[in-house]
Amino acid sequence: MRGRLPGDPGPWQRVRYALGFRLPPANHDWVRHDLTDAGWRGRLMARHLAVMLPICMLLALLPGEWWMHLTVPLLALLASSLTVVVSADDLRNARLRQHGLPPAGRAG
Repeated sequence: MRGRLPGDPGPWQRVRYALGFRLPPANHDWVRHDLTDAGWRGRLMARHLAVMLPICMLLALLPGEWWMHLTVPLLALLASSLTVVVSADDLRNARLRQHGLPPAGRAG
């Protein structure tokens, strides 16, 4: 288990951050670490899944045939995950700018 970083947000702030809200300036060091340190792509995808899985569960409850209860949420999850994977660098730079931090360089 890793130690807490300076500016580590609490549980409620992490939920807000996962939903795309801006954290206060006291958390900017943590945001910089989260979006630039090794493993940032995995954390980005984990946040995406944390948001999308409850949405997919709700989609599975829509009325329809049994196969629609499986395919509609699966299509939503696959399409959104592919979008996150393809645009991860742009999403990261947008989040950095949102918090007033300089954009990260692109790995090429």
